[in-house]
Amino acid sequence: MLSRVVIRPVQASDASELVAANLASIDLHEPWVSPCRDHASFLGYLARCDGDRSIGFIARERESGRVVGVVNLSEIVRGFFQSAYMGYYGMAGMNGRGLMGETVSLVVAHAFRELGLHRLEANIQPTNEPSRALVKRLGFRQEGYSPRYLKIDGEWRDHERWAVLADEWRR
Repeated sequence: MLSRVVIRPVQASDASELVAANLASIDLHEPWVSPCRDHASFLGYLARCDGDRSIGFIARERESGRVVGVVNLSEIVRGFFQSAYMGYYGMAGMNGRGLMGETVSLVVAHAFRELGLHRLEANIQPTNEPSRALVKRLGFRQEGYSPRYLKIDGEWRDHERWAVLADEWRR
């Protein structure tokens, strides 16, 4: 079955559309994530997505071309570890249709097949039920709880650590 979404690495040409989608999705994103909301912060984000230690993927709905969401693989470590952290967020008006589930699934498959990673970890705030449900559906397991783990929007926030290994991935 053909996926309803298409993913690719974020590019400079995505700036205006991604910033606009993020601005329109503030109520959906807060307090979970603080994505780029102006051109300067987009350029900073793009610079961090070097394709080596960090890759940002933009997802678009195949039919309309609208931005569905973003998935980031960060702190990619090679050698004996072959691991990365994964973060993601969807856009208002595109949520509730399973599109982010497809998006994350495509990025996880890419991480294991094309990038040759062994492990992905997603850190999720305990009260972010939609994100917790998404990784559960995709076969991630909860590995732990970290108090005041990540600083988001100026505050240290507790997170659950969810992970999946390449040989456990079943998509």
